[in-house]
Amino acid sequence: MTQANFYGGHFLLALPGMEDMRFDHSVIALCVHDAQGALGIAVGEEMEGVRFRDLLDSFDIDGSGVPDIPVLRGGPVEPRRGFVLHSLDWPGQDMVRVGDLWGLSGSLDILKAIAEGRGPRHYLIALGYAGWGAGQLEQEMTGESWFLAPGDQELLFDTPTRRKRSAIFAAAGIDSSHLVGGAGSA
Repeated sequence: MTQANFYGGHFLLALPGMEDMRFDHSVIALCVHDAQGALGIAVGEEMEGVRFRDLLDSFDIDGSGVPDIPVLRGGPVEPRRGFVLHSLDWPGQDMVRVGDLWGLSGSLDILKAIAEGRGPRHYLIALGYAGWGAGQLEQEMTGESWFLAPGDQELLFDTPTRRKRSAIFAAAGIDSSHLVGGAGSA
């Protein structure tokens, strides 16, 4: 695999006119991209009625000492499987390091560490993920479905969920309110 074909540590933003409505207006933190495929966590939509403490309670973990943040809809694949996108100050053994930007963990260890006050400084909790088979994402990126933007810790962790999409486009020099779907013709 060449470096030019590796997009882990970037954001994928669905463009207007995305044919797959499951990804309409999606903002995905791309974590893994290699010859086998790609995996990302959607970070632009909160799940209705699902909070972090609810998730901790379901595993009998006392979450009374942590902020009760919303859980994100991470993607349509395995929607009951949990993931934590986090800063690199938590060196869990099962962590997937995404460049020098963030880590991805899916074990109970990180949930326990967060609840006990010894977890990462920054984190987002999501259920589900977005996945692509070998070559599938590359094919989709040749069309008018996705915009690829550089990854950024501040945009990922410090920007409110509802503002991530416009903030990431703005960081790339694009006013997202001017985007329209469909191809033009001359």
